[in-house]
Amino acid sequence: MSTTNKTIESAKLSQSDLSIVLRGCCMGAADVVPGVSGGTIALIMGIYTRLVTAISHFDLMLLKQLWQRQWRQAATYVDLRFLMALGCGIALGILSMSILVNQLLSNPNSRALTFAAFFGMIVASAFLVGKGVKVRSTMATAGAWTLGLIGALFAYWLTTLPNHSAEPSLPYLFFCGAVAICAMILPGISGAMILLILGIYVHLTDIPRHLLSGNWGPHLILDLVVFGMGCGCGLLLFSKALRWLLQEWHEATLALLCGCMFGALQKLWPFQQELPGQNGLKFKHKEFEHILPDQFDSHVMAVVATAILSTLAVFAIHFWSRRRRPTQTHKTMA
Repeated sequence: MSTTNKTIESAKLSQSDLSIVLRGCCMGAADVVPGVSGGTIALIMGIYTRLVTAISHFDLMLLKQLWQRQWRQAATYVDLRFLMALGCGIALGILSMSILVNQLLSNPNSRALTFAAFFGMIVASAFLVGKGVKVRSTMATAGAWTLGLIGALFAYWLTTLPNHSAEPSLPYLFFCGAVAICAMILPGISGAMILLILGIYVHLTDIPRHLLSGNWGPHLILDLVVFGMGCGCGLLLFSKALRWLLQEWHEATLALLCGCMFGALQKLWPFQQELPGQNGLKFKHKEFEHILPDQFDSHVMAVVATAILSTLAVFAIHFWSRRRRPTQTHKTMA
């Protein structure tokens, strides 16, 4: 009887681990798409509170347990089994979706539609973040608008910087990883959008395609390792500071983030044409100029429809997540 119970319990754990891996896949796929937050997906799927709790337990208590070689207690304290299953799922989701997105952006026929989808998602996400800014006085309203404008101008300036033929430096990749991971764990803020603003999104999504094609260059592995180290440090250090800012300066932080999202939109304008003399360059090194379509043909209609549908999709995800929050809170309290 005891053996049967252990077998049943082991099967339940395996099913639970598989469920966490599948949820991680959804989070990873969402994190690759600018405008969709992996944190939002975690919230919808009922694991956000558990994820934030596990991350917050990387503290002095954990170091004390590791120092005393209390391996089992440390693993339980940080919910290690959950984090490992979720991490595997996130890695699978990022790998599969990054290859797809990179192919879509590299193909001239699908590039405008892809940018349109990203554009609509970020418009909806920025609107939802701005909606979270609750001001109660004229002075607070003026401050929120000022911070939003500063964020928009800064993001716009970053997105207008020209591309360089050189690959991003390792310190810059580390910095980008530390910043992007903070956005990835927050509902409503897209880490991929941050990477787009910082100018390394296409570079990172290009790496999995090279690895799968057998191009295991040491520089590619080093880029991934350094970026991953930046994500880890950002998760341990900056995420707590960011949560503190959202707790103590909630409206100001959201106003600044909202401005950054709106300011980055020019990077994703769907109607772009390649500047002359760049035939031999890779897509991530090419320069484009924004244009207006000459006529409202079927292609333009498809681009506009894609932007509208992606905007509505983000609103639908947000609506679904709000409906699930009371249930999750009840489960957490239980």
